[in-house]
Amino acid sequence: MATGLMHSNVSASFALACLLALLPVEARAQNFFEELFGIGRAAKPAPPPPPRNVPVQPPAGLPEPGPVPGEGAETRPSTPAPPRQPVVLKVPTEDNVAGQDLLLNGLNGSLKIEKAGGGYTAVMTLPGTKVSQPTEACSVKLNTGKPVPLTTEGRALGVSRFSTTAPECPLRLDVLEGSVLATSLGDKVCTFTAQDCATTPNGLWGPGAASLISQAGEFDTARGVADKAVRDNFKVMTQRARGGDLRPIVQEQAAFSSDREQACRTYAREGAHGYCHLRYTEARAIGLAARLGANVASPTAANTAPPRPRRPKPAVEGTNPDAPGGDPFFER
Repeated sequence: MATGLMHSNVSASFALACLLALLPVEARAQNFFEELFGIGRAAKPAPPPPPRNVPVQPPAGLPEPGPVPGEGAETRPSTPAPPRQPVVLKVPTEDNVAGQDLLLNGLNGSLKIEKAGGGYTAVMTLPGTKVSQPTEACSVKLNTGKPVPLTTEGRALGVSRFSTTAPECPLRLDVLEGSVLATSLGDKVCTFTAQDCATTPNGLWGPGAASLISQAGEFDTARGVADKAVRDNFKVMTQRARGGDLRPIVQEQAAFSSDREQACRTYAREGAHGYCHLRYTEARAIGLAARLGANVASPTAANTAPPRPRRPKPAVEGTNPDAPGGDPFFER
């Protein structure tokens, strides 16, 4: 047994010697002593294996992934959006035009509504052209210049409505803000044979153009509010329509723009102030809200909005157009 043990030790020593013989002399000596005394690289333990099943953290700044549908994620029914409600603009009162001198299309004729007891009267002068000479202008005083009693027709379309009792030229008068929209109840042209005068009183009776130019910016802002109210109320009406009711509504809305242009194209200097377009649009918005059953006595939107801020003029290199003596190039 001792002989076998000795033989195995000799074999191990011989194998180790062979391995050391393959290494350089210095490396063999160093490795030999490190292995012998347990120092240097031989003394460092092996690194532990990486842990398993550890969740990998996403990079900072990225949103965490949500639950995947169909894998246990909770599903909540979405809440339906509330139905649209009509937009109600402030309705003008009858008193807002009482005592004012109004002109047909801001140009000629005259209309003055006065409060008389519990009702209202109107004094009108209708402009027209001579029947015998259509190129010559004429005018006729309704009811020979005496006040004509106005009959109240309620607020069928949201605004106050009157009608005249003068048989020679019956009219319907819708009270707007600072103006009156007149519509003939008979023939479009009222003919006064004794005065040799044919008149067309249909249109907007309002202030003269000279008094409106300075307010053009305010009218433009208010027009944007009124246009939006018309669009919103039209959407509500189409949503509530059923079956064949939708087509007439769409046709009516499509005709509104052309009707407005037709009614306002003869208003004096309309392109400079836009007064007629504003009042016509407000009346349309209020009328739609009334047809939708809204309480027109309680407005939900103001007829006016804050004025739009003016944009500063771009600087021109080398010149200052607004300086004293400068040339206002952009205002030519």
